[in-house]
Amino acid sequence: MRNRIKHLFEQKQKGLLSVYFTAGFPSLNDTETIILELEKNGVDLIEVGMPFSDPLADGPTIQASSTVALRNGMTISTLFDQLKDIRKKTQIPLVLMGYLNPVMQYGVERFCQRAAEVGIDGIILPDLPLREYVEEYKELFEKHNLSKVFLITPQTPEERIREIDSHTNGFIYMVSSASTTGKTLGLAEQSQAYFQRVAGMQLQNPGVIGFGIHDKETFASACNHASGAIIGSAFVKALQEEGSLQQNIATFIQSIKN
Repeated sequence: MRNRIKHLFEQKQKGLLSVYFTAGFPSLNDTETIILELEKNGVDLIEVGMPFSDPLADGPTIQASSTVALRNGMTISTLFDQLKDIRKKTQIPLVLMGYLNPVMQYGVERFCQRAAEVGIDGIILPDLPLREYVEEYKELFEKHNLSKVFLITPQTPEERIREIDSHTNGFIYMVSSASTTGKTLGLAEQSQAYFQRVAGMQLQNPGVIGFGIHDKETFASACNHASGAIIGSAFVKALQEEGSLQQNIATFIQSIKN
């Protein structure tokens, strides 16, 4: 079966908007509603966060949403149950993002099989080392047609970026800085140099920029250097605004796109 992520990037090379949210937040059963509303408002790719008690790469906003989601009762099993009919309603590319520990507890093979069954297209596990992935899990991911998305940072050497590129079959997540998610300082000058360096490498996989993208201006700036950008913390904050979930989602996405 054709991977929706690859198809998306074939159709749209620039200005791609990816949005992250934490499954089980604000309420346990909001997952499907958020996915469908994001698609309705013109989002291209959705990253569904699997909450974890020790999310190393996440800033305070996403950490807090994970705490609430876990308290609400969100688990990997619950998430798969919530997504079991999602492909009857949408064909938007869906990526699961989380950490290795809960996936290993669930069982990696079982996780990949279930993810494929419900129609997941890609997986982001920031704490899964490249070598371990290649030696132990790559065959499994490819068997289930799951793109493994790796993160690179301004500190990642060119040799390693090229190695990551050779083992990737979706997109490369370009972390804009070495900080955690949710920093809203915009994109620093050194980040611009890093983006240009990566663009100059002419990698086989497209890049999408994340961390620090929070409004129309930072989104547009990131899109100048990559195929698109990922918004996480700012969207998670928007979900907590007063008003209906649907209205909050529409208002936020239109503020980025219009």
